[in-house]
Amino acid sequence: MPLGIGCSQRVKQDAYQWDLPRGFPIPVVPRDNPMSERKVILGRKLFFDRRLSGNQTYSCASCHKPELAFTDGLRQAIGSTGEKHQFSALSLFNVAYNSSLGWVDANTRTLEDQVHIPLFNENPIELGISGKVGEILGRLRRDSDIVSDFAVAFPNHQQPVSITHIAKAIAAFERTLIAADSAYDRYVYYDDKTVMSESAKRGMGLFFSERLQCSVCHQGFNFSSSVSYQGNENTKPDFHNTGLSGEFRAPTLRNIALTAPYMHDGRFADLLEVIEHYAKGANSDSNTIVSELMVGFELNPTQRNDLVEFLRSLTSLSQRTH
Repeated sequence: MPLGIGCSQRVKQDAYQWDLPRGFPIPVVPRDNPMSERKVILGRKLFFDRRLSGNQTYSCASCHKPELAFTDGLRQAIGSTGEKHQFSALSLFNVAYNSSLGWVDANTRTLEDQVHIPLFNENPIELGISGKVGEILGRLRRDSDIVSDFAVAFPNHQQPVSITHIAKAIAAFERTLIAADSAYDRYVYYDDKTVMSESAKRGMGLFFSERLQCSVCHQGFNFSSSVSYQGNENTKPDFHNTGLSGEFRAPTLRNIALTAPYMHDGRFADLLEVIEHYAKGANSDSNTIVSELMVGFELNPTQRNDLVEFLRSLTSLSQRTH
């Protein structure tokens, strides 16, 4: 079963102090982008800064809203110029532990690399800065306060305001988005017997049962597959075909009640529809082989509601941002 948070653990890494839930390991941090408090503060500002889009209408937070567990509530993400993405926006909570980034991309392994994708992607346009880098940097360099923030976060650089440093600062901020402290965590690891309903407890039994096998793909402290952390840096990305036209990464189920609609293309409006899909099993509509786990199972209406209640119990009662 997943590790729990217990009490928070303060772990010093170089000059940075992590405040992590107990049972959560230290995220992998690239050597060329060590964590620092000032870098995280700058990254948080940039994450919400619309000057980082070509037309100054979008920021990272436009598709990753904190109140929706850093998703956007849409079936498929919409870029700054109105173009529709083929995938839904993934939650950024606990993204620091993903061994790969995105629904299908096995090659983008660091947050620093991933930040460049929404910045420069042209098919479809997301933030849309391709061909406008000079303009984007000019906007920031005319702001004395943000220039000062860059200089503090990236000292000893002749020109601290750069695309590379933008990506590094945002990545540092994203590593601090840690979600734990759910009703499930409090019930299992704090021994708080009042925080989970009887329905959620029954759902927990179903989730971890051999009959449903939900926890085979959604496992460990993050309720996901293919996690990386210090001491386990080289985890191979893992993708699954659940009969939805391709192989996709199994994302975290933490805060899943906040991130509807569901699946890579937002085809399911609520958690009951997701459960129905897995209950029926699936035949692939692509040329890839469906996961051997997709054999289906039977649940009565009460059991389905119990499973939904358990999934709702994974919503964090508080979120840590560093």
